Amino acid sequence: MNIELILFLIFSALLLYTSMRVITCNNPVKSAVNLVFSFFFSAILWLLLNAEFLSVILILVYVGAVMVLFLFVVMMLDINLTETGSKYVKHMFSGIVVFASTIVILVLFFRNEFQNSDKNILNEIKVISDDNTKNLGYALYTEYIFAFEIAAIILLLGIISAITLTQNKNKEHKYQNPQDQIFVKKEDRLSILKDEDMK
Repeated sequence: MNIELILFLIFSALLLYTSMRVITCNNPVKSAVNLVFSFFFSAILWLLLNAEFLSVILILVYVGAVMVLFLFVVMMLDINLTETGSKYVKHMFSGIVVFASTIVILVLFFRNEFQNSDKNILNEIKVISDDNTKNLGYALYTEYIFAFEIAAIILLLGIISAITLTQNKNKEHKYQNPQDQIFVKKEDRLSILKDEDMK
């Protein structure tokens, strides 16, 4: 048994444990921390499979940005743990049904998808280097550039939509209009009163 197989078994077991703790832990903060560990162990498994680009992206994007934001939001919320535990027990049966259905669908999909194991999509990619990141970048910006640009446009629309939704102004709050401040005149800011006006 070589060292790679030992590391794979160790981090696979840790990944399964932390994944189960995400859905079984009653404390949402601990669930988020376990999810961070799950992403980290997944990144190590990808690194063992020579997918270093996906491993680094998983750590930088999900662990470094998304999950830190989730953890910050969860810690800021005042969550009633007793009520959360009661809902967990209440929806246990439906959760088990959904979990079992998902497992059956995935098993059927992968069994039908990989029956012909000789035909692998990796054989159809033009390999230009021993570096996986360079090969992925070449395939992404040549053959799949159209799909990449569509994904970029969808993300841009999501950002614009999120900004637009936050622009709903509350009439009870006071806001400043920068355009009115730029084109303001001296008469609008200063009013000179005479003595007889003050009497």
